[in-house]
Amino acid sequence: MTPVELSRTVLRAVRCAVDEGELRVAVPERVVVAPPGPGGRGEYATNVALQLARPAGRTPQHVAEVLRDRLLRADGIGDVVITGPGFINISLRGSAAPRALVEEILSPGGIPYGHLPEASGERVLLHGAAEVRAFVHLDVLVRILRSQGCLVRAGGDAPPRPEWVAVLGGGVVDHRPVDDQPGAVPDAPRIDVRPVPAPADPLPLGRDAARWALLRPAAHDRPRIGAEHLEQRESNPFFRVRYVHARTRALLRNAADLGFRPEPGAVGVSGTRPLLTALADHPRVLAAAARHRAPDRLARHLVTVADATQPLLPAVLPLGAEKPSAVHRARLALAEAAGTVLADGLTLLGIDAPDHL
Repeated sequence: MTPVELSRTVLRAVRCAVDEGELRVAVPERVVVAPPGPGGRGEYATNVALQLARPAGRTPQHVAEVLRDRLLRADGIGDVVITGPGFINISLRGSAAPRALVEEILSPGGIPYGHLPEASGERVLLHGAAEVRAFVHLDVLVRILRSQGCLVRAGGDAPPRPEWVAVLGGGVVDHRPVDDQPGAVPDAPRIDVRPVPAPADPLPLGRDAARWALLRPAAHDRPRIGAEHLEQRESNPFFRVRYVHARTRALLRNAADLGFRPEPGAVGVSGTRPLLTALADHPRVLAAAARHRAPDRLARHLVTVADATQPLLPAVLPLGAEKPSAVHRARLALAEAAGTVLADGLTLLGIDAPDHL
């Protein structure tokens, strides 16, 4: 069961409880599931019981118990535990959870993992300051919001400087004031994009490193513009993200030379839980980055994914005279899924995800 399928399962449990009269509340449009926080259990948790308690006139614990009974009868769910004031913690059955997650990430065609259908989200007007960091933030926020189905119109105080566009890219935004653009988005709130300005010119870093330097700190934090972003060493998080992505692509090439392909399944190696958790968290991070207009959340998430992927990489290919087996194919599929998430995140940040580094 994938995170999307689990979310639908929880939503069906809510709808069933309402239809049978155990809860009197409006059924929400969607339910968010995410890896559990401190003190949580299982693979996923949801706070839907806390959200529904007040409108239902019940305690969160009562709502959670009502939903727990229904979730335990759903296919693919092994256990449901209620913690804290009413968090529902869900354990999936057997090894199907990681396999289904990898299959969802690698699903060919259609909407990329973690993205939502076009025009399924809110309507947003963005207006950026005439400053280089705001220029990059505006470009990336448009990308992230559109990935979440939002209808976005963006503009700025003034056209960007030609050298910003030449070095940093950013062709997805019409930088005229939004009121001067055709096809205005009706009834949309206007949001000013005015992060703390860059303390120095980022252009000498080049497109990719400059974007990372401007995007990884939170908008209210002062970015560091220095040569450390260009260093190809493990202490540089930007290098780690792109290095791990390139390693996953190299493993696919190496496996092809050995005559085997990725196939989701049981990986047969310990220590993959942090990676599976990080991959499952990708849709939630994208949604949060869009909701809070915070591209830094996506940048930090990519570091988490990359760091969680590194321990897997040495175990993907067979060693010596060892023949490729099902576990090698499964590990390769998990590595490919991690590379896919890293590539998607870097692309949304407007940063190149090279196959060779």
